[in-house]
Amino acid sequence: MGTLTYDSKLVVSFDDRVLAHLQAAIWAKLRRGEPFAFTWTESATSSGFGRTSVWLSPAIPVAFEYFGGRAPRLNAAWVQAMNRSANSANGLTIVPEPPEPGLEPGA
Repeated sequence: MGTLTYDSKLVVSFDDRVLAHLQAAIWAKLRRGEPFAFTWTESATSSGFGRTSVWLSPAIPVAFEYFGGRAPRLNAAWVQAMNRSANSANGLTIVPEPPEPGLEPGA
């Protein structure tokens, strides 16, 4: 499990693979200077909350820390799906990972 730290105050745990795809989508928006909302759900037992939303902008520090030493392989289709989500009126949400083009399921 890796962590996303927002504004040095909010620390949220995500699976390293999910976090790597979120990082790709978040950095794409922030590189272009585009602020946006990011909303995720949490199990009620982990933090007592069911859903959290934050406003991400280039002026607010965001840090990504990974548990594993190797970077997860990115699924380009998932990065594109996250980018579409980030560009929507609702902002970025964690969408299900689509199969990678050209890979057999379970391969």
